[in-house]
Amino acid sequence: MSTTPATGTSASDQSMRGRTVLVAGAASASGVAVCKALEAAGAKVVAVGRDAARLENTLFDLLDADLRTCDLSRPGDVDALSQDLQEMYGGIDGLIHLVGGWRGGGGITGQKEDDWDFLQTNILQTLRNVSRSFYDQLAASDDGRLAIVSSTSVDSPTAGGAGYAAAKAAAEAWVQAIAQGFRRAQSGAKENAQPQHSAAVVFVVKALVDDAMRSAEPDRDFSTYTDVQALADAAVGLFCQDAAQLNGQRISLVPQS
Repeated sequence: MSTTPATGTSASDQSMRGRTVLVAGAASASGVAVCKALEAAGAKVVAVGRDAARLENTLFDLLDADLRTCDLSRPGDVDALSQDLQEMYGGIDGLIHLVGGWRGGGGITGQKEDDWDFLQTNILQTLRNVSRSFYDQLAASDDGRLAIVSSTSVDSPTAGGAGYAAAKAAAEAWVQAIAQGFRRAQSGAKENAQPQHSAAVVFVVKALVDDAMRSAEPDRDFSTYTDVQALADAAVGLFCQDAAQLNGQRISLVPQS
């Protein structure tokens, strides 16, 4: 599976005014970084998480973010959120899916059912729900963008991380299907063909790192980890790239040695 290197676009030199972007998993370290970068670039940020207090505590310094609590594993709750954002903003232009988590086991036989339930619910089911509910809005946007964060473990899965790699691989396949849907409906349409304007991509990392992690383990080597700010800049950069070239790309954010 080919992986395209990141472009290195800086969030500070892009304008996203007039665009509304939903960040799922917004209270995580990566979510906070992405939300701040999007708002700094002028976007209206809809920050979604399960815990209202955590959203408030982590995103309190954003100026104009719309903080929303929603259980993204529940299709009905996601549909209600989608309908509300359609009415309030006329739909969204971007969806950055950062919901996930890690569970490992002792080899193939050590892969536990409760770990698999956790992984498929957080990594795949939440993506499936939000992408279905917001697909039409992203397809209708002049600059529709959807992105997930996947893992290098998809390319080199281990027995101990079998469940995690499998869930990430399934999420990547789902995004590729979304990309094909955008392509078929837009530039690939036989009738009423139009320029490609919506794109779905996969960001690939080994793992993410933030300043708190570095402070907690000052002697640990994080050189192959992707800083959350690099992810944030890449998310903003999606909106200034050509949709036809971007659509379906698997973009590596792994630091280059």
